[in-house]
Amino acid sequence: MSVPQNKSFPVSWDQFHRDSRALAWRLNAEGPFDAIVCITRGGLVPAAIIARELGIRVIESVSVASYDNKDQGELKVLKPVADSILALDAGEDSKVLIIDDLVDTGKTGRAVQAMLPNAHFATVYAKPLARDLVNSFVTEVSQDTWIYFPWDMDVSYAPPIRDGMGD
Repeated sequence: MSVPQNKSFPVSWDQFHRDSRALAWRLNAEGPFDAIVCITRGGLVPAAIIARELGIRVIESVSVASYDNKDQGELKVLKPVADSILALDAGEDSKVLIIDDLVDTGKTGRAVQAMLPNAHFATVYAKPLARDLVNSFVTEVSQDTWIYFPWDMDVSYAPPIRDGMGD
């Protein structure tokens, strides 16, 4: 069941880059990390920024689909984590970092954490239903807010707020 998305939060490329770098600052104190596992597709961009900032060269992806353009549906693992990263997560002296753009209901995050139980889970944005699931995040937004990421947007006319309120 999805929570109705009554508010919107558009994020520009500049803002997303700043927020991803802010997350890297927080993660620097938690590391060093041996590898990043980004949850595709949303985790690809912050993972690239964080990998650069923290000097991490091993980057893996896990592909989990649960959204269409607006609603959350059934979870499907389209590409699992590589065995070499699973072994790294199971090692005593290594640290794996899971990166995603957002934790919303926690459905995707829980699935990936089950694959990598010892990993540090970090997201750029977090919503209240799953905020406690992540170890690190930068900005909390309300559960009823839909975040428009820069890769999902195009330049177009935006009506004044007063025109869109309906009252």
